[in-house]
Amino acid sequence: MKPYKNVDPIRLVLADVDGTLVTQEKVLTAKARQAVAKLGEAGIAFAITSGRPPRGMQTLIKDLNISTVVAGFNGGVFITPRLDPIVMRDLPKDATARAIELVREYGLVAWLYTDTTWYVQDPKGPHVDRESKTVGFGPEVTSDYSQYVAQTAKIVGVGDDLEAVAECEKKVREELGDHVSAARSQPYYLDVTHPAANKGSVVDFLACVYLVPKSSIATLGDMPNDVLMFKKSGMSIAMGNASNEVQAEANFVTDSNEEEGFAHAIERFILSGSAPSAR
Repeated sequence: MKPYKNVDPIRLVLADVDGTLVTQEKVLTAKARQAVAKLGEAGIAFAITSGRPPRGMQTLIKDLNISTVVAGFNGGVFITPRLDPIVMRDLPKDATARAIELVREYGLVAWLYTDTTWYVQDPKGPHVDRESKTVGFGPEVTSDYSQYVAQTAKIVGVGDDLEAVAECEKKVREELGDHVSAARSQPYYLDVTHPAANKGSVVDFLACVYLVPKSSIATLGDMPNDVLMFKKSGMSIAMGNASNEVQAEANFVTDSNEEEGFAHAIERFILSGSAPSAR
């Protein structure tokens, strides 16, 4: 883990959603809700960021009474709690088309998202049912993505060959790194977004909007795409279900998302009353 040397008080907490805030079955537990409520009572703002589309976070926004800016598509879109768009960062058209080609070259299935709609070519394809349950709505089916490449917010490469997903990530970064951001939001999902759409940029954006120094922002996450926000924030907390590589990039490690790791992190590291020492 990275040593914790920050002396500034935490004024805003930014949490990833899947694998962090909710359980593996996408459940927001009572303890997690209570932890967010306690942050509010302590005068600490709470915000969320996710690879999910904006519509896929509306239930969480309501259940947690979130009043801050929400970052969907890993920072590809910033919205109000009412889902009104603030900033949109669509992918470059040519990079979108090439990313789709690369995803397919590695044997993965490509999904395409605009700011409002999720498109698939096979409604019975891998993880479509799971994703529909997660985000709370189903995809539109199309045989041709070409008509949407000029308005694409995110491409997702989907596959259960996890090594192929990782290799595709490397190839997309190598070939398109100046034009896109590519990172795995789950071991079986490769998210391709605008180059400025990454979770590190979410920390920058929130710091500017709320006039909070980045040293006073704490971040929680579990996947490689969360490391970028770890590097930008004053305090970083990895989930117990995160890989060893992700945990090594954080100041602290909490329990897994199946063991109330989010709530425990808020209580142990944020609301403890004094700056915790590295374990």
